[in-house]
Amino acid sequence: MIQRRSLAALAAPLFLPTIARAQDGPWPNRPVTLLVPWAPGGSNDVVARLMAPGLAETFGRPFVVENRPGGGGSLGMTQVVRARPDGHTLLISSASNHVINPFVIPDQGYDVRDALAPISMLVDVPNALVVHPSLNVTDVQGLIALIKATPGGMAFGSSGVGSTNHLAGELFRLRTGVELTHIPYRGGGPALADMLSGTIKLSFQNLPTVLPAHLEGRLRIIAVCGDTRVSIRPELPTVQEQGVPDYAVRSWTGLFAPAGTSAEIRDRIADTTKRLLVDASLKTRLDALASEALWLNPSDTDAFVRREYDRWGPVLRQAGVTAG
Repeated sequence: MIQRRSLAALAAPLFLPTIARAQDGPWPNRPVTLLVPWAPGGSNDVVARLMAPGLAETFGRPFVVENRPGGGGSLGMTQVVRARPDGHTLLISSASNHVINPFVIPDQGYDVRDALAPISMLVDVPNALVVHPSLNVTDVQGLIALIKATPGGMAFGSSGVGSTNHLAGELFRLRTGVELTHIPYRGGGPALADMLSGTIKLSFQNLPTVLPAHLEGRLRIIAVCGDTRVSIRPELPTVQEQGVPDYAVRSWTGLFAPAGTSAEIRDRIADTTKRLLVDASLKTRLDALASEALWLNPSDTDAFVRREYDRWGPVLRQAGVTAG
């Protein structure tokens, strides 16, 4: 027994270089995590699950979607920021994480513009103003009148503090003068569940999250929040055209990696996402979700995110949006 243990101890160092080479070999050499910082069921989660099979097929390794909700997306983002920059941990992120959280949660401990390396933009996700049918309103002006006639105003739900849907509600409050109280959820899925049950009756949500319930008549979308109508759902009017000037909120989904991830790996992934987004079957599925492909290469993704950051900072300060 002593002899066998001694031989094993002597032999162990001989295997260490082999193990190290296996861990540090050409990317990817193990499953890749696509981390979604929101609960299952929201638009970022849906996009991640649409992209994962094509990425896995291309690179020959599983791309595993992992949900890490909490903190308006900041918990999952921080996990990726701290991950090893070897291309095996990636972030499916949104405007909420990159544009809003830095102002809502200023003590994150890092500058998101520098802590994450861009790979590509993926999808432009419209936001929607949705009500429970029991409110008996069918347009924005009817909703405004109802809120103003309700003592104490109304509550609205969103996918979380610092989400674009939170911003959509706050901007609606600023532009219309109505009294609204924010109820944050841990993602679009939980907010949708409470909308369907009637626990909350007003919400700003990503259009893909609420569109099926709208088409089934269980919820009512009375407006989309962009500055133009959604091309594949042109029957849905915008908030602006229903009498609320200077109102437009867009959401988007992009792919990012920890800072320090090599440009070679990021370029390979970006080239693959570009090919996947023009695939007819994936485009059909995006159309069904009322979302549009929005591909940009790594450098253009970085420029896009920085413009969005500069644009929304002043609005967030005016609205007084905070993590509390």
